[in-house]
Amino acid sequence: MSMPASELDSTDFGKEWAVILAGGDGTRLKSLTRKIAGDERPKQFCSVLGKVTLLEETRTRVALELARERTIYVVNRIHEPYYAPILGNEPASNLVVQPSNRGTAPAILYSLLRIAAVDPHAVVAFLPSDHYVSDNERFMAHIHAALGITCRRTDLVILLGLDPESPEVEYGWIEPTEPIHGQSRVYGVRRFWEKPNQLLAQLLQLRGCLWNSFVMVASVQALLGIIESALPELYSSFIVLAPFLGTPEEPNLIDKLYASMEEINFSHQVLAHRPERLAVLKVTGVRWNDLGEPRRVLASLSMAGVRPHWLEPSLPQFA
Repeated sequence: MSMPASELDSTDFGKEWAVILAGGDGTRLKSLTRKIAGDERPKQFCSVLGKVTLLEETRTRVALELARERTIYVVNRIHEPYYAPILGNEPASNLVVQPSNRGTAPAILYSLLRIAAVDPHAVVAFLPSDHYVSDNERFMAHIHAALGITCRRTDLVILLGLDPESPEVEYGWIEPTEPIHGQSRVYGVRRFWEKPNQLLAQLLQLRGCLWNSFVMVASVQALLGIIESALPELYSSFIVLAPFLGTPEEPNLIDKLYASMEEINFSHQVLAHRPERLAVLKVTGVRWNDLGEPRRVLASLSMAGVRPHWLEPSLPQFA
C-alpha cells in the first residue's frame, strides 16, 4: 500500500461514521442511464459499470472500513422507487430523506446534524455514490488513514486528492501547500480551482495540483464549524430544527425548510471560501473517475476492462 505503518495501525476508533451522498439527479448522464435502465433513474441507482448499481458498489466499498450501523445514506424522496429496493434492509434512522435536491451543502449539513444528535464527537467520511474506483481496498486504506488523523486532529477537514491523469476541465482541482507537521502525505490547501479552462488545467497539472475527489473526512464539529463560517444563514436555518431531529415533527419541518431553500453547492460555497481550514491527503495507487459524463463512463469501463451488455458500437455518440 506504501502507506506509513503509523497511519495504518489497527485502531478501534469507535466514533467513525460514513455518509454516502446519493441525492443527485444525474442530469448530465441521463442520455446514457435511459439507455441502460430504460427509465429516468439517476445514475447512482443504475448498473453503469457492471452488474450492481453505483450505490451498491459504493456501499460495498464503504463496508470494507466502516460499520453498517454507522453508515448514513442521503437520498431524495422523489427517488424512492429507485432507492427502496437497494436500501430496504437499512435501518430507517440511517436514511436522511430530503424532500428535494437542494445541492450538496444542505445534504451534508442535514446528515451532520443527524449524526451529531447521537454522536457529537463523531468523525465522518463523506463519499459520493457515483465514482469509479479501481481498487476498493487500497482506496479505503486512505480513508482509514484520514480517519486516524482526524481522530488526533479534530480541527482538520481532510479532502482526498488524486494525481491528475489529464488536464480535466470538468473537475475541481486542489492546490496543495506544505506538508502538515507530523503527517505523511497530508498537505495544507492554498486554494481551489473549479472547472478551469484547458490552458489553466494544463498549468495546474504541471504545478502538481490534485483532482478533488469530493471525498472528505473530518470530525462533525470541524465540518459544522466550517459550514457555519461560510454559510451562516443556512446553518442557522438548520440548527433551529436540531431539537426536532428524530421526532415525528422532523419530516414536516424539513419539508418547510427545503421549500424555501435555494440550491447550494458545498465545493463552491464552503470549501472554496475556507481553504485555510482544509488539508488534502494525496491518494496513490488508485485510479479514479467521477462518472458525471458519458465519456468518463466509457473511460472507466476501459480502465476496468469491462464491456457491459448495453455497450454497443453506437454508444460513442454520447461521448
